[in-house]
Formats: sequence, C-alpha cells, structure tokens
Amino acid sequence: MKKQLRIAFYQPDIPQNLGAMMRLAVCLDVGIDVIMPCGFPWDDKKIRRAGMDYIDHCQLQKHDNWENFKSHYADRRIVLMTTKAEGSFYDFAFEDGDILLAGSESSGVPEHVHNDCTERLTIKMAHNQRSLNVVNATSMIIGEAIRQTK
Repeated sequence: MKKQLRIAFYQPDIPQNLGAMMRLAVCLDVGIDVIMPCGFPWDDKKIRRAGMDYIDHCQLQKHDNWENFKSHYADRRIVLMTTKAEGSFYDFAFEDGDILLAGSESSGVPEHVHNDCTERLTIKMAHNQRSLNVVNATSMIIGEAIRQTK
C-alpha cells in the first residue's frame, strides 16, 4: 500500500504561513504535521481563520515536540528543506511516504533536528539570494515529490 507524502512544519512563527501551508496540503492532498511549540499562541479560532474553509479538509497532526514527531514517524524518511544543504531537490529521488520538513521562518531548525533528518535538500538560489518564503519553497519541493511518486 502506498504511503502518503506529508509536509511537516517545525515550530512555525507566523500564523498566516501555517494557514497557507495547510491550504497547500489540502489542495495537493497531502497530510500536514505541526511540531510545537509555535511562535504564536495556538488559537483554534485564529488558526481556522488563517486556514479558511480548507481547514475542514486538512489532514492535520499536531506533535508536542520534535521527539514525539520523530517517534511517531520512525519508519519514514524525514527530508529537511534547508538553505544549509548542498543537494538540490531537482537531483533527489523522492519516495512514497516521505515527509518534507520545513523549519520555522525565523530560525529554521536546530542542529540536532538537522542531524536527525534522513536527507537534506535545498533550492539553489540565483545571485546569492538567501531564501524563499517557506510556503513557496515547500510548494516547489512537494510538487516535485508528487510528480516523482504519482
């Protein structure tokens, strides 16, 4: 049986980005995990507003911390999307069940999380630019993962 691709968001800082990430997951029919704590109070009413009517269709799983998330998906590859990697997502072979991990907007992920991930991928930036918005970057990479695993 084919395992579903998932997006994981590590301690997001901006509720609007979480809402956009949830909409992305719903529209592409992938699950989404949020690794707590968030950089904002988790308020169901505000999250519902940020996620609009998409939240009713969201396959959302919250985890109290990194360790809980990691143990929940011990049998899956966790693929970190980071600016601190050499390998381009264009050259990566995605597999059914991969979980694409996005770090918080302000600080990415700590070193121990970086080291715990199975793989690390980046989007090569033109003209030495730093990064894209986390949702834009995730949409590019999950799109390629879906293309390869469909």
